[in-house]
Amino acid sequence: MATEIVFYDIPSSLPNKAWSPNTLKTRYALNYKGLAYKTVWVEYPDIESVCRQIGAAPTRNKPDGRPHFTLPMIHDPSTGATIADSAKIAAYVDATYPDRPSLMPAGTVGLHRAFEDAAHPLIGPIYPYCLPASHALLNPVSAAYFRRTREELWGKTLENLTPAGDADRVEWKKLEDGFGKMDEWIRASGEGSKYLMGDVLCYADMWMAAYLLWLKLVLPGRWGEIASWHGGRWGTLLQNLEKYETVL
Repeated sequence: MATEIVFYDIPSSLPNKAWSPNTLKTRYALNYKGLAYKTVWVEYPDIESVCRQIGAAPTRNKPDGRPHFTLPMIHDPSTGATIADSAKIAAYVDATYPDRPSLMPAGTVGLHRAFEDAAHPLIGPIYPYCLPASHALLNPVSAAYFRRTREELWGKTLENLTPAGDADRVEWKKLEDGFGKMDEWIRASGEGSKYLMGDVLCYADMWMAAYLLWLKLVLPGRWGEIASWHGGRWGTLLQNLEKYETVL
């Protein structure tokens, strides 16, 4: 029987298909732990039916109370487990495969959850930039779904979402400052620290790298600037994690 983990991701027209920051967190995690897996690509309109078919729990509820199913998701035939949500997946593979490198070292699962809660508002300005750029890379069936749902959420067309002129300067500075706050957290472990836990890579670093890789993939023209922020920290982080970007 097959024992490799099945990892469900969202395709794009990019050469390696992978692009979503949420699923990139899980791709980093699986590759870092060296787990055998295969990718199954699922277009946006098919996510709910695929999740229901294999028994995944919804990750949250929609505004009208209906269950909302999202990727990433994994199915582990070795245990029969089906897990959605990148942080839950990281905790699961750590608990199930403790002989592999740790994503969330013992006693830090709660701290990682707190990190996500604190970090996510800091990168809020990323979405008006990256959502329209991501839409342009999606396959037609997903692009139509993505446009409809994101325009409903934001109350404006994707074409009008990206800041321009003075608004661009203000929002882009907010994004830089948000990453600056995370840079401060890393430097708190020592001025020469590479990662949030010093020299030890953890899931929180992969979380940050996933959003940085999203920026690099969908906004290549602005990546050089981002890579240079805060002493070049973010370009170096992606270089250090590049070996874990592999699409299997």
